[in-house]
Amino acid sequence: MKALSPRVGRFTESVIRMMTQVCERHGGINLAQGFPDFDPPEVLREAAKRAIDSGYNQYSVTWGSPAFRRAIAAKYSRQWGIELDADRHVTVTCGATEAMIATLMALIEPGDEVIIFEPFYENYGPDTILSGATPKYVPLREPDYTFDRAELRAAFSPRTKAIIVNTPVNPVGRVFRREDLQAIADLATEFDTYVVTDEIYEHIVYRGLRHVPMATLPGMFERTITISGMSKTYSVTGWRIAYAISPESVSPAIRKVHDFLTVGAPAPLQEAGVVAMGLPDSYYEELARMYDEKRATMLGILTEAGFRCHDPEGAYYIMTDIGHFGFKDDTEFALWLAKEVGVAGVPGSSFYSRRDLGATKLRFAFPKKPETMERVAERLMTLRRRI
Repeated sequence: MKALSPRVGRFTESVIRMMTQVCERHGGINLAQGFPDFDPPEVLREAAKRAIDSGYNQYSVTWGSPAFRRAIAAKYSRQWGIELDADRHVTVTCGATEAMIATLMALIEPGDEVIIFEPFYENYGPDTILSGATPKYVPLREPDYTFDRAELRAAFSPRTKAIIVNTPVNPVGRVFRREDLQAIADLATEFDTYVVTDEIYEHIVYRGLRHVPMATLPGMFERTITISGMSKTYSVTGWRIAYAISPESVSPAIRKVHDFLTVGAPAPLQEAGVVAMGLPDSYYEELARMYDEKRATMLGILTEAGFRCHDPEGAYYIMTDIGHFGFKDDTEFALWLAKEVGVAGVPGSSFYSRRDLGATKLRFAFPKKPETMERVAERLMTLRRRI
Protein backbone atom coordinates (compact mmCIF):
# COMPACT_ATOMS: atom_id res chain seq x y z
CA MET A 1 0.00 0.00 0.00
CA LYS A 2 1.19 3.53 -0.75
CA ALA A 3 1.99 5.77 2.20
CA LEU A 4 -0.60 8.02 3.76
CA SER A 5 -0.28 11.78 3.44
CA PRO A 6 2.58 12.96 5.67
CA ARG A 7 0.57 16.00 6.76
CA VAL A 8 -1.66 13.86 9.02
CA GLY A 9 1.45 12.78 10.91
CA ARG A 10 2.07 16.38 11.96
CA PHE A 11 -0.82 16.51 14.44
CA THR A 12 -2.67 14.21 16.82
CA GLU A 13 -6.31 13.31 17.19
CA SER A 14 -8.33 15.68 19.34
CA VAL A 15 -7.21 15.37 22.95
CA ILE A 16 -10.46 17.01 24.06
CA ARG A 17 -12.58 14.36 22.37
CA MET A 18 -10.21 11.65 23.62
CA MET A 19 -10.76 12.78 27.20
CA THR A 20 -14.51 12.71 26.61
CA GLN A 21 -14.21 9.05 25.61
CA VAL A 22 -12.09 8.25 28.67
CA CYS A 23 -14.64 10.01 30.85
CA GLU A 24 -17.54 8.05 29.39
CA ARG A 25 -15.72 4.72 29.84
CA HIS A 26 -15.22 5.41 33.54
CA GLY A 27 -18.56 7.07 34.29
CA GLY A 28 -16.95 10.40 35.07
CA ILE A 29 -18.19 13.98 34.99
CA ASN A 30 -17.10 15.58 31.73
CA LEU A 31 -15.42 18.94 32.30
CA ALA A 32 -13.18 18.35 29.30
CA GLN A 33 -15.40 19.09 26.31
CA GLY A 34 -16.97 22.53 26.27
CA PHE A 35 -20.68 21.80 26.16
CA PRO A 36 -23.52 22.71 28.55
CA ASP A 37 -25.33 19.91 30.36
CA PHE A 38 -28.53 21.97 30.36
CA ASP A 39 -31.08 22.66 27.63
CA PRO A 40 -31.13 25.65 25.29
CA PRO A 41 -33.92 28.22 25.67
CA GLU A 42 -37.36 26.72 25.15
CA VAL A 43 -38.16 29.29 22.47
CA LEU A 44 -35.35 27.84 20.33
CA ARG A 45 -36.37 24.24 20.90
CA GLU A 46 -39.92 25.08 19.89
CA ALA A 47 -38.71 26.98 16.82
CA ALA A 48 -36.70 23.96 15.69
CA LYS A 49 -39.73 21.68 16.09
CA ARG A 50 -41.92 24.11 14.15
CA ALA A 51 -39.38 24.27 11.35
CA ILE A 52 -39.35 20.48 11.00
CA ASP A 53 -43.15 20.33 11.08
CA SER A 54 -43.32 23.17 8.54
CA GLY A 55 -41.29 21.29 5.95
CA TYR A 56 -37.74 22.66 6.39
CA ASN A 57 -36.27 19.19 5.96
CA GLN A 58 -34.40 19.36 2.65
CA TYR A 59 -31.34 21.26 1.47
CA SER A 60 -31.31 24.96 2.10
CA VAL A 61 -29.21 27.33 -0.02
CA THR A 62 -25.69 25.95 0.22
CA TRP A 63 -24.24 28.99 1.97
CA GLY A 64 -27.21 29.44 4.28
CA SER A 65 -30.92 30.06 4.55
CA PRO A 66 -31.72 33.58 3.28
CA ALA A 67 -33.81 34.27 6.38
CA PHE A 68 -31.02 33.15 8.70
CA ARG A 69 -28.37 35.17 6.88
CA ARG A 70 -30.57 38.26 7.06
CA ALA A 71 -31.10 37.66 10.78
CA ILE A 72 -27.33 37.39 11.34
CA ALA A 73 -26.80 40.64 9.45
CA ALA A 74 -29.47 42.38 11.51
CA LYS A 75 -27.92 41.16 14.80
CA TYR A 76 -24.45 42.38 13.81
CA SER A 77 -25.83 45.77 12.87
CA ARG A 78 -27.77 46.08 16.12
CA GLN A 79 -25.08 44.84 18.50
CA TRP A 80 -21.76 45.69 16.89
CA GLY A 81 -22.59 48.41 14.38
CA ILE A 82 -21.32 46.30 11.46
CA GLU A 83 -23.45 46.78 8.36
CA LEU A 84 -23.61 43.53 6.40
CA ASP A 85 -25.20 42.42 3.17
CA ALA A 86 -26.62 38.95 3.82
CA ASP A 87 -25.97 37.87 0.23
CA ARG A 88 -22.41 39.20 -0.07
CA HIS A 89 -20.91 38.85 3.41
CA VAL A 90 -22.49 35.94 5.34
CA THR A 91 -21.78 32.22 4.84
CA VAL A 92 -23.49 29.68 7.11
CA THR A 93 -21.42 26.61 7.98
CA CYS A 94 -21.62 23.33 9.92
CA GLY A 95 -20.15 24.69 13.12
CA ALA A 96 -17.32 27.15 13.73
CA THR A 97 -14.86 24.31 13.19
CA GLU A 98 -15.97 24.02 9.57
CA ALA A 99 -16.04 27.79 9.19
CA MET A 100 -12.38 27.92 10.22
CA ILE A 101 -11.13 25.17 7.88
CA ALA A 102 -13.24 26.48 4.98
CA THR A 103 -11.83 29.97 5.51
CA LEU A 104 -8.21 28.85 5.75
CA MET A 105 -8.52 26.60 2.69
CA ALA A 106 -10.01 29.54 0.79
CA LEU A 107 -7.11 31.83 1.76
CA ILE A 108 -4.07 29.56 1.92
CA GLU A 109 -1.73 28.05 -0.63
CA PRO A 110 1.36 25.87 -0.01
CA GLY A 111 4.26 27.90 1.30
CA ASP A 112 2.13 30.41 3.21
CA GLU A 113 2.45 30.98 6.94
CA VAL A 114 -0.30 31.47 9.53
CA ILE A 115 0.34 33.11 12.90
CA ILE A 116 -1.33 31.49 15.92
CA PHE A 117 -1.27 32.73 19.51
CA GLU A 118 -0.59 30.04 22.11
CA PRO A 119 -2.11 28.57 24.17
CA PHE A 120 -4.68 27.97 21.43
CA TYR A 121 -7.81 25.99 20.69
CA GLU A 122 -6.47 22.68 19.42
CA ASN A 123 -7.99 22.89 15.91
CA TYR A 124 -5.97 25.88 14.71
CA GLY A 125 -2.68 24.08 14.12
CA PRO A 126 -4.15 21.08 12.25
CA ASP A 127 -6.40 23.39 10.20
CA THR A 128 -3.35 25.40 9.16
CA ILE A 129 -1.40 22.26 8.23
CA LEU A 130 -4.34 20.74 6.32
CA SER A 131 -4.58 23.99 4.38
CA GLY A 132 -0.95 23.65 3.29
CA ALA A 133 0.53 26.43 5.43
CA THR A 134 3.14 26.50 8.16
CA PRO A 135 1.96 27.62 11.61
CA LYS A 136 4.03 30.27 13.41
CA TYR A 137 3.34 30.47 17.14
CA VAL A 138 3.41 33.59 19.31
CA PRO A 139 3.15 33.12 23.10
CA LEU A 140 0.53 34.71 25.30
CA ARG A 141 2.64 35.44 28.37
CA GLU A 142 1.47 34.59 31.87
CA PRO A 143 0.12 35.69 34.27
CA ASP A 144 -2.27 37.81 32.18
CA TYR A 145 -1.81 35.97 28.87
CA THR A 146 -0.83 39.07 26.96
CA PHE A 147 1.41 39.11 23.90
CA ASP A 148 4.68 40.95 23.45
CA ARG A 149 4.40 43.27 20.45
CA ALA A 150 8.02 42.75 19.45
CA GLU A 151 7.54 38.98 19.46
CA LEU A 152 4.40 39.35 17.38
CA ARG A 153 6.15 41.57 14.83
CA ALA A 154 9.00 39.06 14.56
CA ALA A 155 6.51 36.35 13.58
CA PHE A 156 5.34 38.27 10.51
CA SER A 157 7.10 37.80 7.19
CA PRO A 158 6.35 38.27 3.48
CA ARG A 159 4.95 34.70 3.58
CA THR A 160 2.37 35.48 6.28
CA LYS A 161 -1.07 35.03 4.75
CA ALA A 162 -3.21 35.13 7.89
CA ILE A 163 -3.23 35.50 11.65
CA ILE A 164 -5.81 33.70 13.79
CA VAL A 165 -7.22 35.76 16.66
CA ASN A 166 -9.45 34.07 19.24
CA THR A 167 -11.11 36.39 21.75
CA PRO A 168 -12.18 35.56 24.40
CA VAL A 169 -9.33 33.05 24.30
CA ASN A 170 -9.99 29.33 24.65
CA PRO A 171 -8.46 27.87 26.90
CA VAL A 172 -7.48 30.74 29.25
CA GLY A 173 -10.30 33.27 28.90
CA ARG A 174 -8.21 36.31 27.97
CA VAL A 175 -10.32 39.09 26.42
CA PHE A 176 -8.27 41.10 23.94
CA ARG A 177 -8.57 44.84 24.52
CA ARG A 178 -9.05 47.33 21.70
CA GLU A 179 -5.37 48.30 21.94
CA ASP A 180 -4.38 44.63 21.54
CA LEU A 181 -6.53 44.32 18.44
CA GLN A 182 -5.19 47.60 17.05
CA ALA A 183 -1.61 46.35 17.40
CA ILE A 184 -2.57 43.22 15.46
CA ALA A 185 -4.47 45.29 12.89
CA ASP A 186 -1.49 47.57 12.32
CA LEU A 187 0.79 44.63 11.57
CA ALA A 188 -1.82 42.91 9.41
CA THR A 189 -2.12 46.09 7.35
CA GLU A 190 1.64 46.56 7.12
CA PHE A 191 2.21 42.99 5.93
CA ASP A 192 -1.01 42.79 3.87
CA THR A 193 -2.29 39.87 5.95
CA TYR A 194 -5.79 38.52 6.55
CA VAL A 195 -7.11 38.33 10.12
CA VAL A 196 -9.29 35.30 10.87
CA THR A 197 -11.11 35.78 14.16
CA ASP A 198 -12.80 33.12 16.26
CA GLU A 199 -15.39 35.05 18.28
CA ILE A 200 -17.57 32.13 19.35
CA TYR A 201 -17.49 33.30 23.01
CA GLU A 202 -18.31 36.93 22.15
CA HIS A 203 -21.18 37.16 24.64
CA ILE A 204 -19.50 35.34 27.54
CA VAL A 205 -17.38 38.11 29.07
CA TYR A 206 -16.87 39.11 32.73
CA ARG A 207 -15.59 41.94 34.98
CA GLY A 208 -17.34 44.67 33.05
CA LEU A 209 -15.25 43.98 29.96
CA ARG A 210 -16.76 44.14 26.49
CA HIS A 211 -15.97 42.09 23.44
CA VAL A 212 -14.59 44.13 20.55
CA PRO A 213 -14.96 42.58 17.07
CA MET A 214 -11.81 43.03 14.99
CA ALA A 215 -13.93 43.95 11.97
CA THR A 216 -15.10 47.13 13.75
CA LEU A 217 -11.61 48.65 13.79
CA PRO A 218 -10.97 51.28 11.10
CA GLY A 219 -10.07 49.72 7.78
CA MET A 220 -10.23 46.14 9.06
CA PHE A 221 -13.51 44.85 7.64
CA GLU A 222 -11.91 44.31 4.22
CA ARG A 223 -9.20 42.02 5.58
CA THR A 224 -11.08 40.30 8.46
CA ILE A 225 -13.04 37.05 8.37
CA THR A 226 -15.16 36.83 11.51
CA ILE A 227 -16.20 33.36 12.69
CA SER A 228 -18.92 32.83 15.26
CA GLY A 229 -22.00 30.70 15.72
CA MET A 230 -24.82 29.45 17.89
CA SER A 231 -23.13 26.66 19.87
CA LYS A 232 -21.95 28.50 22.97
CA THR A 233 -24.24 31.53 23.11
CA TYR A 234 -27.45 29.49 22.80
CA SER A 235 -26.32 26.18 24.38
CA VAL A 236 -26.77 24.17 21.17
CA THR A 237 -23.33 22.68 20.54
CA GLY A 238 -24.91 19.66 18.82
CA TRP A 239 -26.78 21.75 16.25
CA ARG A 240 -23.57 22.66 14.38
CA ILE A 241 -24.76 26.05 13.14
CA ALA A 242 -22.15 28.77 12.64
CA TYR A 243 -21.09 31.36 10.11
CA ALA A 244 -18.20 33.22 8.55
CA ILE A 245 -18.57 36.95 7.91
CA SER A 246 -16.18 38.11 5.24
CA PRO A 247 -15.62 40.90 2.72
CA GLU A 248 -17.25 40.42 -0.66
CA SER A 249 -13.86 39.64 -2.23
CA VAL A 250 -13.45 36.57 0.03
CA SER A 251 -16.99 35.17 0.39
CA PRO A 252 -17.14 33.33 -2.96
CA ALA A 253 -13.96 31.38 -2.17
CA ILE A 254 -15.18 30.41 1.30
CA ARG A 255 -18.51 29.31 -0.18
CA LYS A 256 -16.81 27.11 -2.77
CA VAL A 257 -14.80 25.29 -0.12
CA HIS A 258 -17.79 25.05 2.22
CA ASP A 259 -19.94 23.58 -0.56
CA PHE A 260 -17.53 20.73 -1.20
CA LEU A 261 -16.83 20.11 2.49
CA THR A 262 -20.36 19.82 3.81
CA VAL A 263 -22.85 21.16 1.18
CA GLY A 264 -24.86 22.94 3.84
CA ALA A 265 -25.85 23.24 7.49
CA PRO A 266 -29.06 21.66 8.87
CA ALA A 267 -32.03 23.47 7.34
CA PRO A 268 -34.55 23.37 10.21
CA LEU A 269 -31.96 24.47 12.74
CA GLN A 270 -31.09 27.48 10.61
CA GLU A 271 -34.75 28.52 10.79
CA ALA A 272 -34.58 28.22 14.57
CA GLY A 273 -31.46 30.38 14.32
CA VAL A 274 -33.61 33.20 12.98
CA VAL A 275 -35.39 33.22 16.35
CA ALA A 276 -32.07 33.11 18.22
CA MET A 277 -30.68 36.11 16.34
CA GLY A 278 -33.76 38.09 17.29
CA LEU A 279 -33.51 37.56 21.06
CA PRO A 280 -33.35 40.83 23.04
CA ASP A 281 -30.17 42.27 24.59
CA SER A 282 -31.44 41.14 27.99
CA TYR A 283 -30.82 37.52 26.92
CA TYR A 284 -27.10 38.19 26.44
CA GLU A 285 -26.86 40.13 29.69
CA GLU A 286 -28.42 37.22 31.59
CA LEU A 287 -26.15 34.75 29.79
CA ALA A 288 -23.01 36.61 30.93
CA ARG A 289 -24.38 36.92 34.47
CA MET A 290 -25.19 33.19 34.63
CA TYR A 291 -21.74 32.18 33.45
CA ASP A 292 -20.05 34.64 35.78
CA GLU A 293 -21.78 32.88 38.69
CA LYS A 294 -20.66 29.50 37.36
CA ARG A 295 -17.12 30.83 36.97
CA ALA A 296 -17.03 31.91 40.61
CA THR A 297 -18.48 28.59 41.78
CA MET A 298 -15.99 26.50 39.81
CA LEU A 299 -13.07 28.66 40.91
CA GLY A 300 -14.09 28.04 44.52
CA ILE A 301 -14.38 24.29 43.99
CA LEU A 302 -11.05 23.95 42.22
CA THR A 303 -9.19 26.20 44.67
CA GLU A 304 -10.53 24.34 47.69
CA ALA A 305 -9.51 21.05 46.08
CA GLY A 306 -5.92 22.31 45.80
CA PHE A 307 -5.69 23.51 42.19
CA ARG A 308 -3.92 26.76 41.37
CA CYS A 309 -6.31 28.60 39.08
CA HIS A 310 -6.16 31.32 36.47
CA ASP A 311 -9.31 33.46 36.75
CA PRO A 312 -10.72 33.89 33.21
CA GLU A 313 -12.04 37.17 31.79
CA GLY A 314 -14.31 35.40 29.31
CA ALA A 315 -15.37 32.06 27.78
CA TYR A 316 -16.25 29.19 30.12
CA TYR A 317 -12.98 27.47 30.99
CA ILE A 318 -10.54 27.62 33.87
CA MET A 319 -6.88 26.80 33.27
CA THR A 320 -5.18 25.34 36.33
CA ASP A 321 -1.65 24.53 37.41
CA ILE A 322 -1.26 20.93 38.64
CA GLY A 323 2.54 20.67 38.93
CA HIS A 324 2.45 20.46 42.73
CA PHE A 325 0.31 17.30 42.68
CA GLY A 326 3.42 15.27 41.90
CA PHE A 327 2.51 13.53 38.66
CA LYS A 328 4.90 13.05 35.73
CA ASP A 329 2.93 15.36 33.44
CA ASP A 330 -0.51 16.70 32.60
CA THR A 331 -1.62 13.65 30.61
CA GLU A 332 -0.80 11.23 33.43
CA PHE A 333 -2.68 13.40 35.90
CA ALA A 334 -5.70 13.92 33.60
CA LEU A 335 -6.08 10.19 32.97
CA TRP A 336 -5.72 9.41 36.68
CA LEU A 337 -8.26 12.09 37.62
CA ALA A 338 -10.82 10.77 35.13
CA LYS A 339 -10.36 7.12 36.10
CA GLU A 340 -9.86 7.34 39.86
CA VAL A 341 -11.73 10.50 40.86
CA GLY A 342 -14.33 10.60 38.09
CA VAL A 343 -13.73 14.14 36.81
CA ALA A 344 -12.33 14.80 33.33
CA GLY A 345 -10.30 17.83 32.30
CA VAL A 346 -8.05 18.48 29.31
CA PRO A 347 -4.27 18.12 29.50
CA GLY A 348 -2.76 21.56 29.06
CA SER A 349 -0.16 20.34 26.58
CA SER A 350 -2.85 19.97 23.90
CA PHE A 351 -3.08 23.78 23.73
CA TYR A 352 0.61 24.34 22.97
CA SER A 353 2.88 23.72 20.00
CA ARG A 354 5.48 22.27 22.38
CA ARG A 355 3.92 19.82 24.82
CA ASP A 356 6.33 20.74 27.62
CA LEU A 357 4.85 24.25 27.76
CA GLY A 358 1.57 22.83 29.07
CA ALA A 359 2.90 19.85 31.00
CA THR A 360 1.80 21.27 34.38
CA LYS A 361 -1.62 22.53 33.27
CA LEU A 362 -5.17 21.20 33.11
CA ARG A 363 -8.27 22.92 31.67
CA PHE A 364 -11.76 22.52 33.10
CA ALA A 365 -15.05 23.60 31.47
CA PHE A 366 -17.81 24.98 33.69
CA PRO A 367 -21.04 25.26 31.62
CA LYS A 368 -22.76 22.89 34.03
CA LYS A 369 -25.89 22.71 36.15
CA PRO A 370 -25.57 23.48 39.90
CA GLU A 371 -26.19 19.84 40.77
CA THR A 372 -23.38 18.78 38.44
CA MET A 373 -21.02 21.23 40.14
CA GLU A 374 -22.03 19.81 43.52
CA ARG A 375 -21.05 16.35 42.33
CA VAL A 376 -17.76 17.72 40.98
CA ALA A 377 -17.05 19.30 44.39
CA GLU A 378 -17.77 16.05 46.22
CA ARG A 379 -15.40 14.10 43.99
CA LEU A 380 -12.58 16.63 43.95
CA MET A 381 -12.64 16.98 47.72
CA THR A 382 -11.20 13.48 47.86
CA LEU A 383 -8.00 14.62 46.10
CA ARG A 384 -6.09 15.55 49.25
CA ARG A 385 -6.39 12.08 50.77
CA ARG A 386 -5.72 10.30 47.46
CA ILE A 387 -2.46 12.10 46.66
